Amino acid sequence: MFISPDIAKLLLRLSVGILMLFHGIHKIIHGVGGIKKMLASSGMPEFLAYGVYVGEVIVPLFIILGLYARIASLVLAFNMLVAILLAYGGSLFALGKHGGLAIELPLFYFILSLVIFLLGSGRYSVNNK
Repeated sequence: MFISPDIAKLLLRLSVGILMLFHGIHKIIHGVGGIKKMLASSGMPEFLAYGVYVGEVIVPLFIILGLYARIASLVLAFNMLVAILLAYGGSLFALGKHGGLAIELPLFYFILSLVIFLLGSGRYSVNNK
């Protein structure tokens, strides 16, 4: 049968990787100035903002390819956790203008990256596991 868990894993990896890569491309084009400001206001060094390029460009490429996808997904989960804490801090349960949680999108990426870690990359991947 054509439907298999490996196809589902591929779809999951492609969805998360490609959609996150768009965020990384935006950072490449427009820079990480906003992230530097958030880090500085939190008392953290601004150079840490460049880690976003790893979390939103390199890691999504690894996830898309299924190349060390479990490790890459943990890096993405950490990236999303930091993004949630920096951008939303004390207002983790605040509602957005459409009724959902304000942290909904980064939380969704966080959860899906944990799912990729738990499931692995599947048959249709560079690592083929």
